[in-house]
Amino acid sequence: MWSQIAPIGSLLGGVALLLLGNGLLNTLLTLRGVAEGYSTGLLGLLMSGYFVGYLLGTWLTVPLIRRIGHIRVFACCAAVGAIVALLHLILVNPWVWMALRVLYGIVLVTLYMVIESWLNARVASDSRGRIFALYMAVNLGALALAQQLLGLASPLEFLLFALAGILICAALIPVTLTRQAQPTLPDTPHTQLRQLARIAPLSVTASGLSGLALGAFWGLAPVYASQSGFDAAGVGLLMSATILGGAVLQWPIGRYSDRHDRAKVMLCVVILAALVALAVSQLPVGNLLLGAFFLWGGLAFSIYSIAVARMVDQLHPDEILSGCSGLLLVNGLGSACGPLLAGLAMHLLGPRGLPLYCALVLGLLALYGLHRLRRVSDLLSEPHAQFTPMLRTSHTVLELMPESAAEPTAESAATEAEHTREETCT
Repeated sequence: MWSQIAPIGSLLGGVALLLLGNGLLNTLLTLRGVAEGYSTGLLGLLMSGYFVGYLLGTWLTVPLIRRIGHIRVFACCAAVGAIVALLHLILVNPWVWMALRVLYGIVLVTLYMVIESWLNARVASDSRGRIFALYMAVNLGALALAQQLLGLASPLEFLLFALAGILICAALIPVTLTRQAQPTLPDTPHTQLRQLARIAPLSVTASGLSGLALGAFWGLAPVYASQSGFDAAGVGLLMSATILGGAVLQWPIGRYSDRHDRAKVMLCVVILAALVALAVSQLPVGNLLLGAFFLWGGLAFSIYSIAVARMVDQLHPDEILSGCSGLLLVNGLGSACGPLLAGLAMHLLGPRGLPLYCALVLGLLALYGLHRLRRVSDLLSEPHAQFTPMLRTSHTVLELMPESAAEPTAESAATEAEHTREETCT
């Protein structure tokens, strides 16, 4: 295993440092906004700006990488990311922050795409599953650890902003010092969202609504925690508990979905997540609340991954990459709207507006899931796709995913896919 990790160690080190800085900065900005007296509605708008930039970056990044290469793009964007982190402290104005958040979203998705396309080029096909799992573990571990850095200083001080900038800039060191050859970017399959929604409507809906819920969590959970009485270290603990829940519980939930009707498993997970969110809205600050967030994170983080696995069940192998890119786009759109809508809910209802908003969104998804189960019984391709725990990074990481099923013959796969589509649309 070490012989497989060593050639990509610099890339994994770069992404770990990048996400330490990014995870710290995202939570820190919310806490600083609270300290500056920004309303929850305004904070929701600011956090949505990050996801807007993230979506814009998916269209702007590929031409830039092809023009000047991976290392130069990474160096440029890491430098811009560090500058943006510090400008938040120098220019404390909500509308300036909005522009900075959009720019930062563009920068971050570009950095993700550089790392992930490079990993794709370096990893052998027979080790993709292990490397993909390791990459996701590095992502989640760095995000969880970043939250613990919040206890080092007050959000009103210079230190945490400087530390975020240092970590983002430090990601340059292992990547620019690598001796690995730069890869070329493959052509990305064109995504037909309308066709994807016709083939796999439950997956598309689950992807969008889970984005609405988790986008709100990433953007406004620090506000919820702060207004509920947590100090900065407590905010970091709550965020870490949720992220660790997503890391620990996704795997057993996914394995269970591999052996049972995936739509029914998703429905159960969504209902449980909605009920836990309702419970969170009533729980006082304490260990029980942290435990509830741990459980909610495990359930809510699983929804997108189950949606991807179910969609893979329904597509021809040649269409999987394009379909995954489509789900990623829908999830990103939901994530862009989530903080804004949740911010309005918190403005009206106070801190408990966030878990109530998540419960409402997940409740709507549960109702739609029940509707789909009653209306149609989808015929899925065999063998059953394998669940893969995922985070939303860039569409490039989808090429790193292990093969989800054994390769069917071209004729049988095409026939099965067409049969599935006809039944789904009935």
